[in-house]
Order: sequence, then structure tokens, then C-alpha cells
Amino acid sequence: MQKVNNDIYNDYGDRWYTANDDPIALLRAESKVKTPWIIAKIKEFNYLNTDTKVLDIGCGGGFLSNALAKQSLQVTGIDLSAESLKVAKAHDETNTVNYQVANACELPFEDQSFDIITAMDFLEHVDKPAEIILELSRVLKPKGLFIFHTFNRNLLAYFVIIKMVEWLIKKTPKNLHVLHLFIKPSELKQYCLDAKMKVVEMVGIKPVFSSIPLAKLFSGIVPETLKFELTKSLLLSYIGVAVKA
Repeated sequence: MQKVNNDIYNDYGDRWYTANDDPIALLRAESKVKTPWIIAKIKEFNYLNTDTKVLDIGCGGGFLSNALAKQSLQVTGIDLSAESLKVAKAHDETNTVNYQVANACELPFEDQSFDIITAMDFLEHVDKPAEIILELSRVLKPKGLFIFHTFNRNLLAYFVIIKMVEWLIKKTPKNLHVLHLFIKPSELKQYCLDAKMKVVEMVGIKPVFSSIPLAKLFSGIVPETLKFELTKSLLLSYIGVAVKA
């Protein structure tokens, strides 16, 4: 069985924010859709205030952590890659995010420490997502939010998210994603229920193919014009929110 390659994130450096010949550029483009949605949900559940404590698991280069800090939230970002955290910290314009190396399997926090926990493009990189979700629920306060983004497991997702990326983006690392770690929405709902959380909303995210100029399609780079949009379909990737009982 293929093993996902998580070591690549140690080598990005500032390419987290500059590379256009690597799938990391897709994350930047996606964040332009994901981040406003997340902030809107935080506001909807009355957590958009200075007392709110957020834990961003698998924060990588800090795209979400730094954006939430700009909303005056108290943000902690954790990742296993110390190199990624250095980049995240360097791009924290508020200089308020608490970045630290930590393992999501054994979070170094007390029970019920956070109002919100986010996990963007993380759950499909771990072997036992159900156990991770149980652990993050431990440090989430009652009525707290778990906000996630991950990929659905089906043939279309395999073709678009794995094979097309490998074919069209020049510096796609081997085993960036592996299909067997993708998670069906029904599975994620059950993992949350087992952890005393209920998924209350899920929406899909898909690329806007018309935003890719034909001249750039086989250039090996991610064009700056690339856009993503929300969709009712959860076939490819999906973002959602669960509430702890």
C-alpha cells in the first residue's frame, strides 16, 4: 500500500508563498475560498471575538493561522515540520500566533482548551483520522467548532486531485496524496459522532476550469488566474463544520 509523502513540507521554505510550479500554489488559490468561508462560520456561531481561542492543526506555512490572527483571534498553530513553522511565523503580520511543533496524535494541551479547532488539508495525510478526531475533540470546549477540509475517496477525486495534478504541475512530489487516505463524507460524519461532535454543514470546493488559460494548461505551472469555488457537490473536496455536544 502506498504511503503518503509528508516529508516534502520540510523543504518548501518561502516557496510556500512564492512557488507556482508546485501544488502548494493550489493551496494558496484554494485558501482564497476557504478562509472567507471559515471566517463567516466563526462569525455565524458568535466566535469572532478577541476571547476566542483557535487551534490550527497541521498549519503548514500558516495560510489560515495568520489570516485568523488578523481577525484578532487567539491562534495557536501546530505542525510536525519545524521548517514550515519558521515560514509561518515569518509571515505572521500580527506577531501574535503561537506556533509550536506538536503531534496531533498527542496534543500537548489540557482538556477543553480551545473554542475552535481547524484542520485544513490534514486528515488525508494521516493513517488513523478517527483517532486524531477523538484527540482534537478532547481539547475542544463544549459547543466548540471543528472546521475541516479534506478530499472525498472516489475515482473522480483520484483522477482530478491525484493524476491531473501529477500530469499538469511540474514539481508535483511523488505520493503527495494517496487515494486510500481520502475520506468519504459519511465516514467523517461518523468519526465526528464517535468523538461527540455533530457535522452541521458540508460544502464542496472545486476548481473553476475556465479560469485556466488554454495557453497555460500544459505549462507545468499554476496560473495566477486559477480560481476555486464552492459547490453543492462533495465529490472532489469538501469543507465543513462540526459542533461539539
